[in-house]
Amino acid sequence: MTVSMSPEEFEELVGDALDLIPPELAHAIDNVVVLIEPRDRRDPHLLGLYHGISLTQRIDSQYGGVLPDTVTIFREPILAMCTTRDEVVQEVAITVIHEIAHYFGIDEQRLHELGWG
Repeated sequence: MTVSMSPEEFEELVGDALDLIPPELAHAIDNVVVLIEPRDRRDPHLLGLYHGISLTQRIDSQYGGVLPDTVTIFREPILAMCTTRDEVVQEVAITVIHEIAHYFGIDEQRLHELGWG
């Protein structure tokens, strides 16, 4: 059964999840925008998406003047897969950390090994 939650409350959960990032890593995040969308048009079951150039792929002398990287969290599929508010809180945190990890260059396999997949 889908959990009912206002967009504003969901946005607060995303903010809370971002607050879970250790300060030393949070300070390293630069030129990234976090967006919340209802769902991805191409993959309606996708929970989150990182789009950009990860830190491990940036060449300092050539990286500049680019649009911000984006982390998009998709509200509807997260709410649809959860049966309680506590599950939503946990899934939002996992999804946010997972997508931010891509910014740092951590791939899917490693995230699954670490329990963030």
